[in-house]
Amino acid sequence: MPMSHHRESIQSKLAVLYGHERAAELVGPLVARLDAFAAAHPPRPPLAPAERLTEDDVILITYGDQVCAEGEPPLHTLGHAIDDLFGGVVSGVHILPFYPYTSDDGFSVVDYTAVDPMLGSWEDLAPLRGRYRLMYDAVLNHISASSAWFKSFLLGEPEAEARFITLDPATDVSQVTRPRTHPLLTRFETADGDRWVWTTFSEDQIDINFANPEVLLAILDVVLFYVAQGADLLRLDAVGYIWKELGTRCIHLPQAHAIVQLLRSALDVAAPHVLLVTETNVPHADNISYFGDGTNEAQMVYQFPLAPLVLNAFQAGAATHLTRWASGLAAPTAQTTFFNFLASHDGIGVVPASGILSNDEVDALVLQALEHGGRVSYKTNPDGTQSPYELNITLFDMLSNPASADPYAIDRMVCANAIMLALQGVPGVYVHSLVGSHNNLLGLASTGRARTINREKWSYEALRQQLAEPGGRAATVLARMSRLIQARRHMRAFHPNSPQKVLAGDPAVFSLLRGGDDAAPLVLCLHNVSALPHELSLTAARLGFDDGASLVDMLGGAHYRPSGDGLLRITLAPYQVLWLGAE
Repeated sequence: MPMSHHRESIQSKLAVLYGHERAAELVGPLVARLDAFAAAHPPRPPLAPAERLTEDDVILITYGDQVCAEGEPPLHTLGHAIDDLFGGVVSGVHILPFYPYTSDDGFSVVDYTAVDPMLGSWEDLAPLRGRYRLMYDAVLNHISASSAWFKSFLLGEPEAEARFITLDPATDVSQVTRPRTHPLLTRFETADGDRWVWTTFSEDQIDINFANPEVLLAILDVVLFYVAQGADLLRLDAVGYIWKELGTRCIHLPQAHAIVQLLRSALDVAAPHVLLVTETNVPHADNISYFGDGTNEAQMVYQFPLAPLVLNAFQAGAATHLTRWASGLAAPTAQTTFFNFLASHDGIGVVPASGILSNDEVDALVLQALEHGGRVSYKTNPDGTQSPYELNITLFDMLSNPASADPYAIDRMVCANAIMLALQGVPGVYVHSLVGSHNNLLGLASTGRARTINREKWSYEALRQQLAEPGGRAATVLARMSRLIQARRHMRAFHPNSPQKVLAGDPAVFSLLRGGDDAAPLVLCLHNVSALPHELSLTAARLGFDDGASLVDMLGGAHYRPSGDGLLRITLAPYQVLWLGAE
């Protein structure tokens, strides 16, 4: 696409943010940055947009110091652990913020362009860059109270105040969307007296002011720096909150979308191989709005409703809500798709299920989390009441009560993840899901922070011993998850944009067809979400297979042949998964 077109696109986004006159002044310096970057880092040969992500893409979500060994930087150890312990399972790695920070396990960033010296250096990421597609976090909404930017503000240095948002403490902010329960404004002592500063997520996470165009240019420099350091995907953390305007909900404003669109236009010029992934823990319609028109915003959006709907299916023993919701899923274009996940470093968000699950069904998930040893985090609503925001618990313990011996615990875990892996999109697998981690109650007691329950770290040797224990939980979960993931990575039917049809039928079985076009043979995916066996009677031709076709399970190798009446009779054991293709 000609640079003139990109310039026009960028200037139009700047005009949404700052008006036409200021946009005309800003577009030159911004485009000059992009030209200089492209000259220093020539863009890779372009791939067709629909092939920038394929069935082979599976992203591991992990902390930089997830696995540690004495005498070497954790980022270096992480590379060894992924290669040696999780070899061949994933194609990419989302390393959660590995920058210097002061709180929130990395999301209160002190210096956007440095590596936390406790983790290593940019050089320690080089081996990972050579073997995996890397996702870095761009924590755009806020910065640490200990950052140089905010220290300058506290000292009253010229122009520093314009980087942040200060208000009279009497200002009515009741309309502002609150993902937490603490007050929106935090008091700080400055050289100019007490000031009340906008802090969406915590007193240590200071929202930055994108209404100041110098902030936008500085953040663009950060984004380009990440690309230069090997980022293939950029996760835009809490991006829905990045523009504030009193009198509104201060979330998903047109200016927030304009910033995402501007970043997309900038990367299309300077690094078209880099993909944007938006993280917005909000109801589904708001979440998918960050696809834009399918060509101008994020290539991927986090699929937040999936986790609570899958949990509801297993709790109820019926996939009714999941089936209805998934039947309506569709990415707007072939160059966009969903980032599917069931577990992450955060808790399991329940807000995205609003309008899909009833309040009683959400309350049932809350109760299950508490009964299974978890915690619940809350948010403040506009009327001052509080409601559940996320469940703080490992996925394994959410699915099965760790206080009881459950013979189906591993089957249930594998089945839940099989649903996620089968759906259209790119799967993100949290490292604790690969080994079936229990709640980190010791860590929770140590920090007092609910999210610690799902953020246990390991020594390399301890993890290696866990995975070497024959028949142990960690080894068994990893073996079965690996088999699922490897099967997915080798079937064209699971390309992110391969056709998908969700099937209605037995509510205890979440069923869908993938593939079936010229590029991908058809695969029938069956997942029993109940503790009872279920028998299905199917006609191959009605599903799209050849009339009278026999099917084979791509995971276990079992064969299913039609009986005399032409029906395929398949009995699914409790929590069994079958991915069936033509024999």
